[in-house]
Parts: sequence; structure tokens; C-alpha cells
Amino acid sequence: MGQIRERMEADLKLKGFARTTRKEYLLRARHFVEYYRRSPEQLGEEEVRKFLLHLVEERGVRAATHRMYIAALRFLFVVTLKRPEVVAAIPWPKVPRTLPDILSGKEVQKLLSAVRSLKHRALLMTAYGAGLRITEACTLEVGDIDSKRMMIHVREGKRGKDRYVMLSPKLLEALRLHWRGSHLQGRYLFPGAFPGAPITASAVSLVLRKAVAVAGLTKRVTFHSLRHGFATHLLEAGEDIRTIQRLLGHSSIQTTAIYTTVSKAHIARTRSPLDMLGTSAAKVFG
Repeated sequence: MGQIRERMEADLKLKGFARTTRKEYLLRARHFVEYYRRSPEQLGEEEVRKFLLHLVEERGVRAATHRMYIAALRFLFVVTLKRPEVVAAIPWPKVPRTLPDILSGKEVQKLLSAVRSLKHRALLMTAYGAGLRITEACTLEVGDIDSKRMMIHVREGKRGKDRYVMLSPKLLEALRLHWRGSHLQGRYLFPGAFPGAPITASAVSLVLRKAVAVAGLTKRVTFHSLRHGFATHLLEAGEDIRTIQRLLGHSSIQTTAIYTTVSKAHIARTRSPLDMLGTSAAKVFG
């Protein structure tokens, strides 16, 4: 894409998109250009439609991936190329709302115990103990850990928002063990293979896949499963859903409310209307 790629990357930065989102948008736009081997300035609505149909019918991409391609192409044509008419009539696909697999407390313990590296175990403990996204955990800096106030400063989360989360005493102990064992010198709490850079999401995902295999877990486990477990287990422990919303950094309570549908304890505490029939509580039914 050459100059157009540079312009698109600059536009994404000026709009305040997160680094991972910028990377995804640029990758999807590149796929589009490579499919036609022509400049996007020479392509229009018909080419966009044919490309998206190719993704769905021939490559069988999921609805969520399909939406990512549309979002990237919308940005490319609307913002960078100033040609909004190209994508104005492109429909958004419906994304099925599936419920995540939730690890039990014992399963989380088995997973963490399967990781030998102090650094990697501390990172996964941070994800579960503080409910962090993978990029938030990878890019934590040493100065983000406030042991006096027992808080973690999460910087530039989704949509560039900062937030504070609790620092578990057990997590603080694990981080100190990691600190002493790794002899940290740079700014990042979990440094990567290259000097001055944090550990990559792909490296962490590989560590997690190996740990899942060693632990013998049969559920579908991703890094985000630890964040799901954090929220669900807090809900089951009786924590207020508004507090969980703030800890997760969700803009809408509706996003957080999904955990009420997967929490066994929350569902079990809900009284069936059948049990209320014939009691004073049933008066509200009429």
C-alpha cells in the first residue's frame, strides 16, 4: 500500500486507536489490497463486496472476523481515502452471542500450577487476579504496581482508558518473586525477547496453550478466559456488578451483565416463580 498505508497508520494514531487495533486494521486493509493487487484508490464498492463475499463463502471467516474487515475497510475509505460512498451501503454482519467457557477455581489453580516460569506464572496470575486483557498485562510497567495503596494502574486500556484495579497480596508476593528471580532492569514488568520491549501477546498465548495441555484442561481456554474467570468468580463471591464493571473497564453495564448468565452461583440464587406460587411473594404475578 506504500504511502496509503503510511497515511492510514497516521490517521489511526491521530484518532487515538490502540496499537493492537491499528495493527489489525492495517493487516485487514493489506489483505484487501493484496487480493486485487491494485491500489485501493482504483477500487470501489463492487470490489469491496466481492472481497467480503470471498472471505465468507470461500475462506469461511467467522462473523467477528468479518466485522473486523468491514471496520478496517470503512476506516480506509472514509477517513484515509475520503471516499465514504464506497462503503456506505456495506451491511454489518450479525455476530452470534456465545457464552464463554468459565474455568472453576480448581481449574485456575491447576492452570497456574502447570506454569514453571516465575515470570509467566506471575503474568497469568496478574491476568486472573486483576482481570486484565492480554495487551494490558503484557505492557504493565514496574511503576504501575503500587504496593503501598495495593493497586495496579492499568494504562491505556480499551479505547485508551486508564483505570485502577486491586493488587492482591498473593499476586504481590508472586510479582516480588518474579522481580528477584528475573533481576528486572527495564521499565516493563514482563520484558520480552528484545531489549526494552514487553513480552508479546503471541509468546504469552504459546505459554498458555502449553499450560492448558500440561494441566489437562478440556475446556476451550484463551487468555481472555482468565478475565472471564475474574469477573464470574467475583460475582459468585457476592461482589456488586457495578464494581466489577469498573474493574473490567467496561463502558456499558450490559457488557458486564453477560457474567450473570454464566455464573452458576448467581443462577442458583435466583428463585423460580414456581416456588413462589401459593405464597405472599406471588401477589406480584396477579
